[in-house]
Amino acid sequence: MSTAGPEAPVSPFPMEPTPAAAQAAIAEEFGFFGDWSERYQYLIDLGRKLPDLPAAWKTEEHRLLGCQSKVWVVPQGDARRLDFHAISDSAIVSGLLFLALRVYSGRSAAEILATPPDYIAAIGLSKHLSPTRSNGLAALLAFLQDTARRAGDRP
Repeated sequence: MSTAGPEAPVSPFPMEPTPAAAQAAIAEEFGFFGDWSERYQYLIDLGRKLPDLPAAWKTEEHRLLGCQSKVWVVPQGDARRLDFHAISDSAIVSGLLFLALRVYSGRSAAEILATPPDYIAAIGLSKHLSPTRSNGLAALLAFLQDTARRAGDRP
């Protein structure tokens, strides 16, 4: 699963010790904002914190299909620890990537597979995304799960 080539950017993830702690922190942070214009701005701010990917990683091989925006996701690691590096050409989508990576990146395959994305409902995100962004988020979450499943199947 390791990606050869350029060195991976330094990842800020995991930020919390467990996926559950990450989801609780996300819910708490979004609870500080009164309306969705403030929450969207926060998503944009979070997206700006993602480290950019090396140009050599921004290829069709790493492009996430199912997203209207351009999204690249590069997995690294094995069943013990999977790290995901991702970026989008859309500011809001980069924020959505940040949230997903905060929950799932730097975790074991078993943790990823055992963790439903409860933060989406907890912050009311599903009600405030366009259909194309919802489809893209679903594609991202499916990719993370599939990567964890494949890593867990390897000896």
